[in-house]
Amino acid sequence: MTSERIYVGSYTTQTGGGAGIGFGPLDSIAVAATTDDPSFLTRSADGRFLYAANELAAGRVSAFAIQEDGSLEFLNDQPTNGADPCHLEVDPSGKFLLSANYSSGSLAIHPINADGSLGEATHFLQREGSGPNAERQEGPHAHQVTFDPAGVFAFDIDLGTDSVHVSTLSEQGRLEEVDRLAVHPGAGPRHIVFHPGGGAAYVINELDSTLTACSYSEGKLGVVQTVSTRPESADGENFPAEVLVSADGRFVYGSNRGDDTIAVFATGTDGLTVELIQTIGSGGSWPRHLAFSKDATELYAANERSDAVAVFTVDQTSGVLTATGTPLAWPKPVCVLPV
Repeated sequence: MTSERIYVGSYTTQTGGGAGIGFGPLDSIAVAATTDDPSFLTRSADGRFLYAANELAAGRVSAFAIQEDGSLEFLNDQPTNGADPCHLEVDPSGKFLLSANYSSGSLAIHPINADGSLGEATHFLQREGSGPNAERQEGPHAHQVTFDPAGVFAFDIDLGTDSVHVSTLSEQGRLEEVDRLAVHPGAGPRHIVFHPGGGAAYVINELDSTLTACSYSEGKLGVVQTVSTRPESADGENFPAEVLVSADGRFVYGSNRGDDTIAVFATGTDGLTVELIQTIGSGGSWPRHLAFSKDATELYAANERSDAVAVFTVDQTSGVLTATGTPLAWPKPVCVLPV
């Protein structure tokens, strides 16, 4: 097991929740900052600042300065003008923080000041529409906002409308839509990740337990293949959450909440096809987030409902996972950020 340190985002307002953002080596995580429901975390490219999505009904995003010992100094927070922000990312220029409000189906963009603090929003974008799943797709539900490998196009994933919106980000901090990928109806797309070669992307779909492999070029996504994240023998309800791709693009990893497994896929030529090659127990219950260690030899799984972050070794040849040791105990973990 690596000796690296990690930040852990969690739910604090749930019964049995923690106090905020955790930090430390795997054997001694402690609270680095108290903040409400920091469900997703990201760092600035220079490693000086950390940002958290506070997944609350009156959503907000919080900025922290990272100290030499890894502790966090609160700088400020800003409202996201929406409900339950669940994902955020710093744009490639380092000038803006983009966040996705799940419950209200909207996006917020905040400028990042020189001292790492956040300014008032430059853009608030409300998505519209619905999907065929009456319970989960009654309206838009923004679940992720991210960028392609070249840093040219922004992508926001809308579970409620089965959509991947493609936009450019202006120097003034506004999103201008240039395209939209329509995922199959009722899929409930949740997250997207791009093949390191740049010509493929993978969308994990929460509502029908599928992974969609797409071609990609200059802001254009095209569906190539859709496969199940579960073996044929699986039954019962299941809701995939996170998707990762290995640094060499040969393997894709997805979490299955319900089955409580991690699915491993091998990619084909140019990454445009995928084949399920392994499912392994996630080391707990309700694996929401996955992350690679900094050297990519290990994979972390944040098991929300069992208060545990499990660690797996990654076979660099076959891509398969092997569980290691005793999971790290942490209340309601939902995001892991290795540093």
